[in-house]
Amino acid sequence: MSRGRVALADDDVLLREGLASLLERSGFEVVGQAGDPSELLSLVRALKPDLAIVDIRMPPTHSTEGLDAAHTIREEFPDIGILVLSAFVDVEHAMELLATGQRIGYLLKSRVTDVGEFIETVERIANGYSVVDPALVKELVSARRVNDPLAVLTAREREVLTLMAEGRSNAGIGHRLWVTEGTVEKHVRSILMKLNLPEGEDDHRRVLAVITYLEAR
Repeated sequence: MSRGRVALADDDVLLREGLASLLERSGFEVVGQAGDPSELLSLVRALKPDLAIVDIRMPPTHSTEGLDAAHTIREEFPDIGILVLSAFVDVEHAMELLATGQRIGYLLKSRVTDVGEFIETVERIANGYSVVDPALVKELVSARRVNDPLAVLTAREREVLTLMAEGRSNAGIGHRLWVTEGTVEKHVRSILMKLNLPEGEDDHRRVLAVITYLEAR
């Protein structure tokens, strides 16, 4: 009994044939192969596989054709699982695709060489899960660490900033956190300094701090 019906799309014929052979040996049924996005979409529309495995960059321009095809499949057939293969980590496009729901995978092509891991990834997507390449996770975490403007704040300062974003005064924040207004003022001064906000009226700097908070969410 087949573990799932798969459509494959990659313009690298050797890689595609290799993946097809590997999937067949592992109990999947490869219902069709494609070398470009339009061929893939025709296959999917005709055969409605359980899963489509798509190279992110395909002819004619080798930019985002495969990704665009994946989005089209997701719109037309939300139940079909999609595994996108990429030669390198592309955070923006990966997140855009992963945001479309379940049964989505993003895997670096270098990971395909680990047969067991690749087949496990295909199985998990076929069973309704989403899979993100560990290299992408690492990239996202480090990007968040580097770019998060709030990373410099202590846990208490984040609490104060959250209440500032709710429009509370220092007195209101103090009441909520069970601390004195003077303590809140110290926290606010520290927040404004750590976020490198320009000198000026405190009210304006508070607004800038809140904008920074909202943009970081």
